[in-house]
Amino acid sequence: MMRAHVRRRRRDEEEESAFVSMTDLTISFLIIIMILLAFFASRFVDEEMVPRPMLDAARSRADGLRAERDALSERLDAAADRVAMLEAEADRRAADLVAALRLAMELRAEADRLQAENAALRREIEALRRPDPLEAYLGRVAEARGIALRQLRDAIQAEFPDLNVVVSSESDALRFQGEGLFSSGSKTLGTDKRRIVERIAELLDGVLPCYSLGPRSAHANDCNPGYAVIEAVQIEGHTDEVGSDTYNMDLGSGRAVSTYNAMTAQVPGLLEHRNLDGEPVLSVAGYGENRPVVANTSDEGRSTNRRIDLRFIMFSPSSSTEIGMIRERLAESGGGLEADR
Repeated sequence: MMRAHVRRRRRDEEEESAFVSMTDLTISFLIIIMILLAFFASRFVDEEMVPRPMLDAARSRADGLRAERDALSERLDAAADRVAMLEAEADRRAADLVAALRLAMELRAEADRLQAENAALRREIEALRRPDPLEAYLGRVAEARGIALRQLRDAIQAEFPDLNVVVSSESDALRFQGEGLFSSGSKTLGTDKRRIVERIAELLDGVLPCYSLGPRSAHANDCNPGYAVIEAVQIEGHTDEVGSDTYNMDLGSGRAVSTYNAMTAQVPGLLEHRNLDGEPVLSVAGYGENRPVVANTSDEGRSTNRRIDLRFIMFSPSSSTEIGMIRERLAESGGGLEADR
């Protein structure tokens, strides 16, 4: 049994020795193959293969290009952002410019409107500065009446210095106040007073031809440059408030009629001075106590209100076209207008 065991062991050892030998042989064979592969590999050169230094350089260059690309991309992104910002700024400025242009147009329109209004106002001012023909004529008429009344007053006072005669504050009448022509309560002219009235008639007859129409019209530029025409020379009788209304009206009217009769008796030609309607300019009116010029609260006031007014009522045209008509009528009446032009 021991011998069998030994034999089995020997057989196992022989089998193991044979296996080791086969392994070593296989490994040796593989080593030889690897040596041959290495030899052939060292002998083999691929024409398309890039040398490593060149490959490394190419890779380095590629890395550099990629870095440049990334940097350029960043710059492009920054540039795009800048462009977007500039476009937004341009849009904003364009909007501001449009708004400014719109405002400029509105201001221009407003300026044009104001300029038009200014021009219209200037025209109105110029029109206001230009004298209205009718207003200018009426002004000349009022001036001519004042001149005529003052000349007549001065002539009367030169001959009768004690006579209380004044030009009214409105420059439209001569006022013979107090007992200048009539005694208190009387409507009859005394001899001395009648002589005053007769002389007033003569002086008035020397004034009227320049301001009236009719056969004795004698208009001239030196006496009536404004071509004024008298509508009426009204002899007015006025009293104070003492006495009844009927009494004062009768007294005032009687004094006016007495004055009228004395004047026309002395100078009948007074009735030949006519207005534009062909009527005698000399007329009579009695007002009694109804038109006081001051309050009847004192003797002086009542004396002032007891008076005869010789009122000049001038013709007032309603339009400037009538002014030409007046000039023509003065010429037709023999006023010498054509020679004065």
